[in-house]
Amino acid sequence: MVGVPNADLLAFSQYQSNVDTWLKNSILPYYPATIITYITVGAEITESPINVSALVVPAMRNVHAALKKVGLHKKITISSTHSLGVLSRSFPPSAGAFNSSYAHFLKPMLEFLVENQAPFMVDLYPYYAYQNSPSNVSLNYALFSPQSEGVIDPNTGLVYTNMFDAQVDSIFFALMALNFKTLKIMITETGWPHKGAAKETGATPDNAQTYNTNLIRHVVNDSGTPAKPGEEIDVYIFSLFNENRKPGIESERNWGLFSPDQSSIYSIDWTGRGNVDIMTGGNRSNGTWCVASTNVSETALQNGLNWACGPGNVDCSAIQPSQPCYQPDTLVSHASYAFNSYYQQNGATDVACGFGGAGMRTTKDPNNMC
Repeated sequence: MVGVPNADLLAFSQYQSNVDTWLKNSILPYYPATIITYITVGAEITESPINVSALVVPAMRNVHAALKKVGLHKKITISSTHSLGVLSRSFPPSAGAFNSSYAHFLKPMLEFLVENQAPFMVDLYPYYAYQNSPSNVSLNYALFSPQSEGVIDPNTGLVYTNMFDAQVDSIFFALMALNFKTLKIMITETGWPHKGAAKETGATPDNAQTYNTNLIRHVVNDSGTPAKPGEEIDVYIFSLFNENRKPGIESERNWGLFSPDQSSIYSIDWTGRGNVDIMTGGNRSNGTWCVASTNVSETALQNGLNWACGPGNVDCSAIQPSQPCYQPDTLVSHASYAFNSYYQQNGATDVACGFGGAGMRTTKDPNNMC
């Protein structure tokens, strides 16, 4: 996917020759050796400090014309990415509505997308909804946690157990309201930061790992959303690498799965079939793990498990009923999962494997327990 930045929209919208030259220099030399499937014209234009909204559709049409000249208009799809800010209302999902002040460019854009069988691209971040209103948005709801109580849409009766689905459906209902119900929705960015300043309490490796793992499972299984169950949806995770030189608050630099030196920050199960590889802990285990001791009482193990899964510690959703690490359903297995999760996230030190004597360090990889 290749992006045309907002700064180029003026040149792209004014002169076809500018686009033809760009295509010749920036796309054709690399295609098809590089698989290019989309060109995004403009990025989150409603968030741009300079009003470029009137330039987007003319620029898109010029890009389409350039592709048509070289016979690639049916092989490379054109769209534009949006933030959730393109909506004036997103809750409840059934009341999703586009901001009327964007009508001048939005309707022609949607018509262009339908005409060219292109998706409506949107960047969704439940993290920001949680961060901005933690009293109204629970962490479980934002992270796809099985412990989430869910939210009922009073207009449709649909139950939403996670914020991602609610945000996707708010876009779907907004498109429906404008009679664009056939448009596919593509999520071009979503993710969770693994590090932030003190006030960014949700930005932790555990939460980032949980969000992205649960997201992948949700998408790969084609769960769809309450409004469109079972429908396949394309989702892109933000981001592959930390942006260590990006300005702004701490979390802005820490959305990556990898550091700039290519080291893994946390591990991810890309199959969507299991849980995150928490037992090996990515690069953090250093060849040691923390498991439940078999030489202590069940009471001691249960107390250690309760503490490890308590507020502010680790996410134990994977060992809940029907979840990937519930089996084997034994106290030792569940405690080992929780103990090792805490151990790996807290430096893999002797102290981090204490649990009142219920934890035991080992050099034998216990990953087969989950």
